[in-house]
Amino acid sequence: MINEIVNVFGQVLTDPFSITLLFFGVLLGIVLGALPGISSTMSLAVLLPVSFSMNPEHGMIFLMSVFSASVYGGSISAILISIPGTPGAIVTQMDGYPMAKKGRAGEALTYAVLASGFGGVLGWVLLILIGPLLAAAALHFRSPDYAAVTLFGLCMLAYATPGSTYKALVAGVFGLILATVGLDSLTFIGRLDFGNAYLQGGISMVPVAVGIFGLAEVLKSIEFGKKKLEVIMAINRLFPPWSEIKPLWPMAIRGALIGAFVGAIPAAGSAIGVTVSYAQEKRMSKNPEKYGTGIPEGIVAPESSNNACVGGALIPLMTLGIPGDSMTAVLLGAMLIHGLRPGPQLFVERLDFVALIYVALILAIILTTILALLTIRYIARILDAPKNILMTGITILCMVGSYAVRNSIFDVMIMIIFGFIGYLMQKIQMPVAPVVFGLVLGPLLEENIRRSLIVSGGDWSVFFERPISLIFILISVLALALPIFSSSKNQQ
Repeated sequence: MINEIVNVFGQVLTDPFSITLLFFGVLLGIVLGALPGISSTMSLAVLLPVSFSMNPEHGMIFLMSVFSASVYGGSISAILISIPGTPGAIVTQMDGYPMAKKGRAGEALTYAVLASGFGGVLGWVLLILIGPLLAAAALHFRSPDYAAVTLFGLCMLAYATPGSTYKALVAGVFGLILATVGLDSLTFIGRLDFGNAYLQGGISMVPVAVGIFGLAEVLKSIEFGKKKLEVIMAINRLFPPWSEIKPLWPMAIRGALIGAFVGAIPAAGSAIGVTVSYAQEKRMSKNPEKYGTGIPEGIVAPESSNNACVGGALIPLMTLGIPGDSMTAVLLGAMLIHGLRPGPQLFVERLDFVALIYVALILAIILTTILALLTIRYIARILDAPKNILMTGITILCMVGSYAVRNSIFDVMIMIIFGFIGYLMQKIQMPVAPVVFGLVLGPLLEENIRRSLIVSGGDWSVFFERPISLIFILISVLALALPIFSSSKNQQ
Protein backbone atom coordinates (compact mmCIF):
# COMPACT_ATOMS: atom_id res chain seq x y z
CA MET A 1 0.00 0.00 0.00
CA ILE A 2 2.79 2.42 0.93
CA ASN A 3 4.61 1.70 -2.35
CA GLU A 4 1.42 2.42 -4.28
CA ILE A 5 0.94 5.73 -2.46
CA VAL A 6 4.54 6.76 -3.21
CA ASN A 7 4.09 5.93 -6.91
CA VAL A 8 0.82 7.88 -7.14
CA PHE A 9 2.44 10.83 -5.34
CA GLY A 10 5.00 11.03 -8.13
CA GLN A 11 2.35 10.75 -10.85
CA VAL A 12 0.14 13.48 -9.39
CA LEU A 13 2.98 15.91 -8.67
CA THR A 14 4.32 15.56 -12.23
CA ASP A 15 0.90 16.05 -13.86
CA PRO A 16 0.19 19.79 -14.43
CA PHE A 17 -3.55 19.18 -14.85
CA SER A 18 -3.77 17.36 -11.50
CA ILE A 19 -1.93 20.21 -9.75
CA THR A 20 -4.27 22.74 -11.40
CA LEU A 21 -7.32 20.79 -10.24
CA LEU A 22 -5.92 20.62 -6.71
CA PHE A 23 -5.32 24.37 -6.67
CA PHE A 24 -8.74 25.40 -7.98
CA GLY A 25 -10.54 22.73 -5.94
CA VAL A 26 -8.94 23.97 -2.73
CA LEU A 27 -9.60 27.62 -3.61
CA LEU A 28 -13.26 26.94 -4.41
CA GLY A 29 -13.61 24.81 -1.29
CA ILE A 30 -12.27 27.54 0.99
CA VAL A 31 -14.46 30.23 -0.59
CA LEU A 32 -17.67 28.17 -0.69
CA GLY A 33 -17.11 26.77 2.79
CA ALA A 34 -16.64 30.29 4.14
CA LEU A 35 -19.96 31.57 2.75
CA PRO A 36 -22.81 31.31 5.28
CA GLY A 37 -25.46 28.79 4.29
CA ILE A 38 -23.22 26.99 1.79
CA SER A 39 -22.17 23.83 3.59
CA SER A 40 -19.44 21.39 2.59
CA THR A 41 -22.11 19.02 1.33
CA MET A 42 -23.69 21.73 -0.80
CA SER A 43 -20.27 22.70 -2.19
CA LEU A 44 -19.64 19.11 -3.24
CA ALA A 45 -23.14 18.61 -4.63
CA VAL A 46 -23.06 21.80 -6.73
CA LEU A 47 -19.56 21.12 -8.11
CA LEU A 48 -20.10 17.37 -8.57
CA PRO A 49 -21.22 17.65 -12.22
CA VAL A 50 -17.96 19.45 -13.07
CA SER A 51 -16.12 16.17 -12.46
CA PHE A 52 -18.19 14.26 -15.02
CA SER A 53 -16.28 15.77 -17.94
CA MET A 54 -13.03 14.36 -16.50
CA ASN A 55 -11.68 10.84 -16.15
CA PRO A 56 -12.33 9.21 -12.73
CA GLU A 57 -8.84 10.02 -11.44
CA HIS A 58 -8.94 13.74 -12.22
CA GLY A 59 -12.57 13.97 -11.13
CA MET A 60 -11.81 12.55 -7.68
CA ILE A 61 -8.73 14.77 -7.26
CA PHE A 62 -10.96 17.80 -7.84
CA LEU A 63 -13.74 16.61 -5.51
CA MET A 64 -11.35 15.59 -2.73
CA SER A 65 -9.79 19.07 -2.89
CA VAL A 66 -13.20 20.74 -2.56
CA PHE A 67 -14.18 18.30 0.19
CA SER A 68 -11.15 18.92 2.41
CA ALA A 69 -10.92 22.69 1.87
CA SER A 70 -14.63 23.40 2.40
CA VAL A 71 -14.50 21.68 5.81
CA TYR A 72 -11.90 24.24 6.92
CA GLY A 73 -13.65 27.13 5.12
CA GLY A 74 -16.63 26.97 7.47
CA SER A 75 -14.50 28.27 10.34
CA ILE A 76 -13.80 31.56 8.51
CA SER A 77 -17.37 32.84 8.67
CA ALA A 78 -17.72 31.38 12.18
CA ILE A 79 -14.83 33.57 13.35
CA LEU A 80 -15.49 36.74 11.34
CA ILE A 81 -19.30 36.98 11.43
CA SER A 82 -20.32 34.40 14.07
CA ILE A 83 -22.22 32.35 11.46
CA PRO A 84 -20.73 28.87 10.90
CA GLY A 85 -20.26 28.07 7.22
CA THR A 86 -20.46 24.33 7.92
CA PRO A 87 -22.00 22.20 10.73
CA GLY A 88 -18.51 21.32 11.99
CA ALA A 89 -17.75 25.01 12.62
CA ILE A 90 -20.67 25.54 14.99
CA VAL A 91 -18.46 25.09 18.05
CA THR A 92 -15.57 27.13 16.59
CA GLN A 93 -17.63 30.33 16.61
CA MET A 94 -18.14 30.06 20.39
CA ASP A 95 -14.54 31.20 20.99
CA GLY A 96 -13.48 32.30 17.50
CA TYR A 97 -15.86 35.23 17.22
CA PRO A 98 -15.18 36.61 20.73
CA MET A 99 -11.43 36.43 19.99
CA ALA A 100 -11.98 38.31 16.70
CA LYS A 101 -13.97 41.00 18.54
CA LYS A 102 -10.95 41.50 20.80
CA GLY A 103 -8.94 42.57 17.74
CA ARG A 104 -7.30 39.14 17.29
CA ALA A 105 -9.18 37.99 14.17
CA GLY A 106 -5.95 37.17 12.31
CA GLU A 107 -4.66 35.04 15.17
CA ALA A 108 -8.02 33.27 15.52
CA LEU A 109 -8.00 32.38 11.81
CA THR A 110 -4.39 31.18 12.05
CA TYR A 111 -5.22 28.94 15.01
CA ALA A 112 -8.09 27.48 12.97
CA VAL A 113 -5.85 26.90 9.92
CA LEU A 114 -3.03 25.23 11.83
CA ALA A 115 -5.33 23.09 13.98
CA SER A 116 -7.38 22.07 10.95
CA GLY A 117 -4.26 21.15 8.98
CA PHE A 118 -2.78 19.16 11.87
CA GLY A 119 -6.05 17.33 12.49
CA GLY A 120 -6.38 16.55 8.79
CA VAL A 121 -2.88 15.04 8.62
CA LEU A 122 -3.44 12.88 11.71
CA GLY A 123 -6.81 11.74 10.36
CA TRP A 124 -5.09 10.86 7.06
CA VAL A 125 -2.43 8.78 8.86
CA LEU A 126 -5.14 6.80 10.67
CA LEU A 127 -6.97 6.34 7.36
CA ILE A 128 -3.99 4.71 5.62
CA LEU A 129 -3.23 2.57 8.70
CA ILE A 130 -6.76 1.35 9.46
CA GLY A 131 -8.25 1.33 5.95
CA PRO A 132 -6.35 -1.67 4.49
CA LEU A 133 -6.87 -3.72 7.68
CA LEU A 134 -10.63 -3.12 7.70
CA ALA A 135 -10.83 -3.79 3.95
CA ALA A 136 -9.03 -7.12 4.40
CA ALA A 137 -11.54 -8.11 7.09
CA ALA A 138 -14.47 -6.95 4.92
CA LEU A 139 -13.39 -9.30 2.11
CA HIS A 140 -14.96 -12.07 4.19
CA PHE A 141 -18.34 -10.32 4.17
CA ARG A 142 -21.22 -12.02 2.36
CA SER A 143 -24.46 -10.55 1.00
CA PRO A 144 -26.33 -10.77 4.36
CA ASP A 145 -23.43 -8.95 6.03
CA TYR A 146 -23.46 -6.15 3.46
CA ALA A 147 -27.23 -5.79 3.79
CA ALA A 148 -26.90 -5.56 7.59
CA VAL A 149 -24.03 -3.04 7.40
CA THR A 150 -26.02 -0.87 4.98
CA LEU A 151 -29.05 -1.00 7.28
CA PHE A 152 -26.74 -0.12 10.18
CA GLY A 153 -25.51 2.97 8.31
CA LEU A 154 -29.06 4.20 7.70
CA CYS A 155 -30.16 3.56 11.29
CA MET A 156 -27.09 5.27 12.72
CA LEU A 157 -27.82 8.27 10.53
CA ALA A 158 -31.33 8.45 11.99
CA TYR A 159 -29.97 8.04 15.53
CA ALA A 160 -27.11 10.54 15.22
CA THR A 161 -29.03 13.27 13.39
CA PRO A 162 -29.85 16.22 15.70
CA GLY A 163 -33.55 16.52 16.44
CA SER A 164 -36.13 13.80 15.98
CA THR A 165 -34.76 10.33 15.23
CA TYR A 166 -38.03 9.36 13.59
CA LYS A 167 -38.11 12.36 11.29
CA ALA A 168 -34.64 11.33 10.13
CA LEU A 169 -35.85 7.76 9.70
CA VAL A 170 -38.84 8.91 7.61
CA ALA A 171 -36.49 10.97 5.43
CA GLY A 172 -34.23 7.93 5.00
CA VAL A 173 -37.17 5.72 4.00
CA PHE A 174 -38.22 8.40 1.50
CA GLY A 175 -34.73 8.15 -0.01
CA LEU A 176 -35.02 4.34 -0.17
CA ILE A 177 -38.35 4.67 -2.01
CA LEU A 178 -36.76 7.08 -4.50
CA ALA A 179 -34.05 4.47 -5.12
CA THR A 180 -36.67 1.97 -6.32
CA VAL A 181 -38.00 4.26 -9.07
CA GLY A 182 -37.27 2.94 -12.58
CA LEU A 183 -36.84 -0.46 -14.20
CA ASP A 184 -36.21 -3.40 -11.89
CA SER A 185 -32.69 -4.71 -12.51
CA LEU A 186 -33.85 -8.36 -12.48
CA THR A 187 -37.35 -8.36 -13.99
CA PHE A 188 -37.07 -5.13 -16.05
CA ILE A 189 -40.56 -4.17 -14.88
CA GLY A 190 -41.13 -0.47 -14.26
CA ARG A 191 -41.54 0.58 -10.63
CA LEU A 192 -43.13 3.88 -9.52
CA ASP A 193 -42.53 5.40 -12.96
CA PHE A 194 -46.24 6.24 -13.54
CA GLY A 195 -45.77 5.51 -17.23
CA ASN A 196 -43.20 8.29 -17.58
CA ALA A 197 -40.35 7.35 -19.93
CA TYR A 198 -37.91 9.65 -18.11
CA LEU A 199 -38.56 7.97 -14.75
CA GLN A 200 -37.89 4.52 -16.20
CA GLY A 201 -34.18 5.35 -16.08
CA GLY A 202 -34.45 6.05 -12.36
CA ILE A 203 -33.90 9.24 -10.38
CA SER A 204 -30.29 10.40 -10.53
CA MET A 205 -28.59 11.24 -7.25
CA VAL A 206 -27.03 14.43 -8.63
CA PRO A 207 -30.16 16.58 -9.27
CA VAL A 208 -31.64 15.38 -5.98
CA ALA A 209 -28.49 16.29 -4.01
CA VAL A 210 -28.06 19.61 -5.83
CA GLY A 211 -31.69 20.53 -5.24
CA ILE A 212 -31.98 19.40 -1.65
CA PHE A 213 -28.66 20.87 -0.53
CA GLY A 214 -28.16 23.72 -3.00
CA LEU A 215 -31.40 25.24 -4.25
CA ALA A 216 -33.10 24.71 -0.88
CA GLU A 217 -30.49 26.96 0.75
CA VAL A 218 -31.08 29.62 -1.92
CA LEU A 219 -34.82 29.56 -1.16
CA LYS A 220 -34.05 29.76 2.55
CA SER A 221 -31.78 32.75 1.90
CA ILE A 222 -34.56 34.52 -0.05
CA GLU A 223 -36.93 34.01 2.88
CA PHE A 224 -34.54 35.70 5.31
CA GLY A 225 -34.19 38.71 3.02
CA LYS A 226 -31.20 40.94 2.32
CA LYS A 227 -30.00 41.60 5.83
CA LYS A 228 -26.42 42.88 5.71
CA LEU A 229 -23.90 40.80 7.62
CA GLU A 230 -21.53 42.54 10.01
CA VAL A 231 -18.08 41.32 9.01
CA ILE A 232 -14.99 41.92 11.14
CA MET A 233 -12.72 43.40 8.47
CA ALA A 234 -9.74 44.35 10.67
CA ILE A 235 -7.20 41.52 10.48
CA ASN A 236 -3.96 42.58 12.13
CA ARG A 237 -1.32 40.19 13.47
CA LEU A 238 -1.59 36.72 11.96
CA PHE A 239 0.81 34.56 13.95
CA PRO A 240 0.43 34.29 17.72
CA PRO A 241 3.59 33.92 19.83
CA TRP A 242 5.15 30.43 19.97
CA SER A 243 4.80 30.42 23.76
CA GLU A 244 1.01 30.49 23.24
CA ILE A 245 1.02 27.80 20.53
CA LYS A 246 3.32 25.27 22.22
CA PRO A 247 0.97 24.20 25.08
CA LEU A 248 -1.83 23.52 22.58
CA TRP A 249 -0.22 20.52 20.82
CA PRO A 250 -1.53 17.84 23.23
CA MET A 251 -5.01 19.32 22.84
CA ALA A 252 -4.71 19.22 19.04
CA ILE A 253 -3.68 15.55 19.18
CA ARG A 254 -6.61 14.63 21.43
CA GLY A 255 -9.04 16.57 19.25
CA ALA A 256 -7.76 14.90 16.07
CA LEU A 257 -8.03 11.41 17.57
CA ILE A 258 -11.59 12.10 18.74
CA GLY A 259 -12.51 13.51 15.32
CA ALA A 260 -11.04 10.56 13.41
CA PHE A 261 -12.79 8.05 15.68
CA VAL A 262 -16.19 9.79 15.55
CA GLY A 263 -15.84 10.40 11.80
CA ALA A 264 -15.33 6.67 11.23
CA ILE A 265 -18.73 5.92 12.77
CA PRO A 266 -21.25 5.85 9.89
CA ALA A 267 -23.46 8.96 9.91
CA ALA A 268 -21.90 10.47 13.06
CA GLY A 269 -20.47 13.49 11.22
CA SER A 270 -18.14 16.31 12.20
CA ALA A 271 -20.74 18.18 14.27
CA ILE A 272 -20.68 15.39 16.86
CA GLY A 273 -16.88 15.09 16.73
CA VAL A 274 -16.23 18.78 17.40
CA THR A 275 -18.81 18.90 20.18
CA VAL A 276 -17.26 15.91 21.96
CA SER A 277 -13.75 17.36 21.55
CA TYR A 278 -14.74 20.80 22.87
CA ALA A 279 -16.64 19.34 25.82
CA GLN A 280 -13.72 17.05 26.68
CA GLU A 281 -11.18 19.89 26.71
CA LYS A 282 -13.49 22.11 28.73
CA ARG A 283 -13.93 19.33 31.28
CA MET A 284 -10.14 18.80 31.54
CA SER A 285 -9.33 22.52 31.75
CA LYS A 286 -8.24 24.16 35.00
CA ASN A 287 -10.21 27.25 33.94
CA PRO A 288 -13.39 25.97 32.23
CA GLU A 289 -15.13 29.30 32.81
CA LYS A 290 -12.84 30.91 30.20
CA TYR A 291 -14.30 28.80 27.38
CA GLY A 292 -16.64 30.90 25.29
CA THR A 293 -14.77 34.12 26.02
CA GLY A 294 -12.32 33.94 23.10
CA ILE A 295 -9.43 31.65 24.06
CA PRO A 296 -7.20 29.68 21.64
CA GLU A 297 -8.13 26.37 23.27
CA GLY A 298 -11.75 26.88 22.20
CA ILE A 299 -10.63 27.08 18.57
CA VAL A 300 -7.90 24.43 18.46
CA ALA A 301 -9.98 21.66 20.07
CA PRO A 302 -12.93 21.72 17.62
CA GLU A 303 -10.89 22.58 14.51
CA SER A 304 -8.37 19.74 14.95
CA SER A 305 -11.32 17.40 15.41
CA ASN A 306 -13.25 18.89 12.48
CA ASN A 307 -10.74 18.12 9.75
CA ALA A 308 -9.71 14.78 11.29
CA CYS A 309 -13.32 13.73 10.67
CA VAL A 310 -12.59 13.92 6.92
CA GLY A 311 -10.10 11.04 7.08
CA GLY A 312 -12.29 9.22 9.57
CA ALA A 313 -15.41 9.47 7.38
CA LEU A 314 -13.49 7.99 4.45
CA ILE A 315 -12.70 4.80 6.41
CA PRO A 316 -16.21 3.25 6.19
CA LEU A 317 -16.68 4.68 2.68
CA MET A 318 -13.51 3.19 1.20
CA THR A 319 -13.56 -0.12 3.09
CA LEU A 320 -17.28 -0.95 3.34
CA GLY A 321 -18.89 1.32 0.76
CA ILE A 322 -20.91 2.99 3.54
CA PRO A 323 -20.72 6.81 3.75
CA GLY A 324 -19.44 8.26 7.02
CA ASP A 325 -21.50 11.46 6.59
CA SER A 326 -23.54 13.40 4.02
CA MET A 327 -20.38 14.63 2.26
CA THR A 328 -19.03 11.13 1.71
CA ALA A 329 -22.52 10.11 0.53
CA VAL A 330 -22.07 12.60 -2.32
CA LEU A 331 -18.56 11.23 -2.94
CA LEU A 332 -20.01 7.71 -3.07
CA GLY A 333 -22.48 8.85 -5.70
CA ALA A 334 -19.63 10.41 -7.69
CA MET A 335 -17.61 7.18 -7.61
CA LEU A 336 -20.60 5.10 -8.68
CA ILE A 337 -21.28 7.46 -11.59
CA HIS A 338 -17.62 7.11 -12.61
CA GLY A 339 -18.05 3.32 -12.60
CA LEU A 340 -16.23 2.61 -9.32
CA ARG A 341 -17.82 0.97 -6.29
CA PRO A 342 -16.04 1.62 -2.98
CA GLY A 343 -15.57 -1.38 -0.73
CA PRO A 344 -13.06 -4.11 0.06
CA GLN A 345 -12.98 -5.33 -3.54
CA LEU A 346 -11.69 -1.92 -4.64
CA PHE A 347 -8.53 -2.55 -2.58
CA VAL A 348 -7.97 -5.72 -4.61
CA GLU A 349 -8.97 -4.59 -8.10
CA ARG A 350 -8.02 -0.89 -8.05
CA LEU A 351 -5.45 -0.32 -5.32
CA ASP A 352 -4.02 2.47 -7.47
CA PHE A 353 -7.34 4.35 -7.27
CA VAL A 354 -7.50 3.91 -3.48
CA ALA A 355 -3.96 5.32 -3.28
CA LEU A 356 -5.04 8.24 -5.49
CA ILE A 357 -7.83 9.13 -3.04
CA TYR A 358 -5.35 9.10 -0.17
CA VAL A 359 -2.78 11.17 -2.07
CA ALA A 360 -5.39 13.70 -3.23
CA LEU A 361 -6.57 14.12 0.37
CA ILE A 362 -3.15 14.76 1.92
CA LEU A 363 -2.13 17.14 -0.88
CA ALA A 364 -5.44 19.00 -0.46
CA ILE A 365 -4.85 19.30 3.30
CA ILE A 366 -1.34 20.69 2.79
CA LEU A 367 -2.42 23.07 0.01
CA THR A 368 -5.43 24.24 2.06
CA THR A 369 -3.14 25.16 4.96
CA ILE A 370 -0.77 27.10 2.68
CA LEU A 371 -3.47 28.91 0.66
CA ALA A 372 -5.50 29.71 3.77
CA LEU A 373 -2.52 31.37 5.44
CA LEU A 374 -1.76 33.36 2.27
CA THR A 375 -5.34 34.54 1.74
CA ILE A 376 -6.46 35.25 5.31
CA ARG A 377 -6.41 39.04 4.82
CA TYR A 378 -8.64 38.84 1.71
CA ILE A 379 -11.28 36.44 3.03
CA ALA A 380 -13.33 39.15 4.75
CA ARG A 381 -13.92 40.86 1.38
CA ILE A 382 -15.54 37.69 0.03
CA LEU A 383 -17.89 37.53 3.01
CA ASP A 384 -18.81 41.19 2.38
CA ALA A 385 -19.93 40.45 -1.20
CA PRO A 386 -23.60 41.20 -2.10
CA LYS A 387 -25.77 38.26 -1.11
CA ASN A 388 -28.06 38.48 -4.16
CA ILE A 389 -25.11 38.06 -6.55
CA LEU A 390 -23.86 35.00 -4.67
CA MET A 391 -27.28 33.34 -4.62
CA THR A 392 -27.85 34.04 -8.33
CA GLY A 393 -24.53 32.41 -9.16
CA ILE A 394 -25.35 29.36 -7.03
CA THR A 395 -28.77 28.99 -8.69
CA ILE A 396 -27.15 29.02 -12.14
CA LEU A 397 -24.60 26.43 -10.99
CA CYS A 398 -27.43 24.23 -9.68
CA MET A 399 -29.27 24.32 -13.01
CA VAL A 400 -26.23 23.85 -15.24
CA GLY A 401 -24.87 21.08 -13.02
CA SER A 402 -28.15 19.16 -13.00
CA TYR A 403 -28.51 19.44 -16.78
CA ALA A 404 -24.92 18.33 -17.42
CA VAL A 405 -25.37 14.87 -15.86
CA ARG A 406 -27.51 13.43 -18.67
CA ASN A 407 -28.11 16.52 -20.83
CA SER A 408 -31.71 16.38 -19.67
CA ILE A 409 -34.15 19.18 -18.85
CA PHE A 410 -36.04 16.56 -16.84
CA ASP A 411 -33.11 16.42 -14.39
CA VAL A 412 -33.33 20.21 -14.00
CA MET A 413 -37.03 19.81 -13.17
CA ILE A 414 -36.15 17.11 -10.62
CA MET A 415 -33.58 19.46 -9.08
CA ILE A 416 -36.15 22.28 -8.77
CA ILE A 417 -38.75 19.94 -7.26
CA PHE A 418 -36.29 18.65 -4.67
CA GLY A 419 -35.14 22.18 -3.99
CA PHE A 420 -38.66 22.98 -2.80
CA ILE A 421 -38.92 19.62 -1.00
CA GLY A 422 -35.65 20.32 0.82
CA TYR A 423 -36.84 23.81 1.74
CA LEU A 424 -40.14 22.48 3.13
CA MET A 425 -38.34 19.71 5.03
CA GLN A 426 -36.15 22.31 6.74
CA LYS A 427 -39.27 24.34 7.61
CA ILE A 428 -40.70 21.36 9.52
CA GLN A 429 -37.26 20.59 10.98
CA MET A 430 -36.85 17.34 9.09
CA PRO A 431 -33.20 16.57 8.16
CA VAL A 432 -32.47 16.36 4.44
CA ALA A 433 -29.22 14.35 4.47
CA PRO A 434 -31.01 10.99 5.08
CA VAL A 435 -32.84 11.40 1.75
CA VAL A 436 -29.55 11.34 -0.15
CA PHE A 437 -28.24 8.52 2.07
CA GLY A 438 -31.30 6.43 1.26
CA LEU A 439 -31.11 7.20 -2.46
CA VAL A 440 -27.42 6.25 -2.64
CA LEU A 441 -27.54 3.20 -0.36
CA GLY A 442 -30.93 1.92 -1.55
CA PRO A 443 -29.64 -0.05 -4.57
CA LEU A 444 -26.88 -1.62 -2.44
CA LEU A 445 -29.36 -2.63 0.28
CA GLU A 446 -31.88 -4.05 -2.20
CA GLU A 447 -29.25 -5.93 -4.20
CA ASN A 448 -27.80 -7.68 -1.15
CA ILE A 449 -31.19 -8.49 0.40
CA ARG A 450 -32.41 -10.05 -2.86
CA ARG A 451 -29.15 -11.93 -3.41
CA SER A 452 -29.29 -13.30 0.14
CA LEU A 453 -32.89 -14.46 -0.27
CA ILE A 454 -32.15 -16.09 -3.64
CA VAL A 455 -29.27 -18.08 -2.13
CA SER A 456 -31.32 -19.06 0.96
CA GLY A 457 -34.43 -19.93 -1.04
CA GLY A 458 -36.45 -17.12 0.48
CA ASP A 459 -35.51 -17.93 4.09
CA TRP A 460 -35.16 -14.66 6.07
CA SER A 461 -33.22 -16.43 8.83
CA VAL A 462 -30.12 -16.12 6.61
CA PHE A 463 -29.65 -12.61 8.05
CA PHE A 464 -29.36 -14.00 11.60
CA GLU A 465 -27.13 -17.00 10.94
CA ARG A 466 -23.84 -15.14 10.46
CA PRO A 467 -22.32 -13.31 13.49
CA ILE A 468 -21.45 -10.17 11.49
CA SER A 469 -24.94 -9.58 10.11
CA LEU A 470 -26.55 -10.48 13.45
CA ILE A 471 -24.40 -7.97 15.37
CA PHE A 472 -25.11 -5.11 12.95
CA ILE A 473 -28.86 -5.85 12.94
CA LEU A 474 -28.94 -5.85 16.75
CA ILE A 475 -27.06 -2.53 16.90
CA SER A 476 -29.48 -1.07 14.33
CA VAL A 477 -32.50 -2.15 16.37
CA LEU A 478 -30.88 -0.73 19.51
CA ALA A 479 -30.22 2.61 17.77
CA LEU A 480 -33.91 2.89 16.88
CA ALA A 481 -35.17 1.64 20.26
CA LEU A 482 -33.09 3.98 22.45
CA PRO A 483 -35.09 7.14 21.58
CA ILE A 484 -38.31 5.33 22.59
CA PHE A 485 -36.94 4.44 26.02
CA SER A 486 -35.44 7.92 26.42
CA SER A 487 -38.72 9.69 25.61
CA SER A 488 -40.78 7.41 27.87
CA LYS A 489 -38.27 7.93 30.70
CA ASN A 490 -38.48 11.71 30.26
CA GLN A 491 -42.29 11.61 30.37
CA GLN A 492 -42.17 9.70 33.65
